[in-house]
Amino acid sequence: MALVKDPPDYQRLTSLSGIGPINALTILAEAGELRRFGRHRQFLKFCGMDFATIQSGTFHGQTKRSKYGNARLRRTLWMAGQVAIVQRTNSFRDTFERYIAKDRHNKHLRRKAYTAIATKMARTVPGIIKHGEPDLPLL
Repeated sequence: MALVKDPPDYQRLTSLSGIGPINALTILAEAGELRRFGRHRQFLKFCGMDFATIQSGTFHGQTKRSKYGNARLRRTLWMAGQVAIVQRTNSFRDTFERYIAKDRHNKHLRRKAYTAIATKMARTVPGIIKHGEPDLPLL
C-alpha cells in the first residue's frame, strides 16, 4: 500500500474534496493513465457521463446520459460527489446548493443536482492530474 500512495497522481487526487484513498485508487485503477485524454469530454465519454441521442432513420429519441462507459468509474465519481456535498466548504457543495435553491425537497431536482456534481467531479479529475494543481478549499 505504501508504494501506491507515493505517486503524485494519487496525492493530487486525494487533495480533491470528496476523494479519499479508496476512491483515488479506484479512479487510477479503472481509468489508467489519465493524461491520455486530450480533453475532459473524452474522459466524460469514457466514464459514460456524456449525452447521447438514440436515432434510427427518421426517429430521433430523447437526449440523455449514455451510460456506455465504465460503470465502476461512474459509480466512484458519483460517491465522491456525494461525499464532497456533505463536506463543509468547497465548490462542489456550492454548486449543489445553487442547483437545489428553488426547491430543496424536490427529489427529481436533487437527483439532477447529484448527477451534475458527479459530472463536475469527472471534469475536474483529469484536469488535476494533467495540470498538477490540487483542489484548494474555498475560504
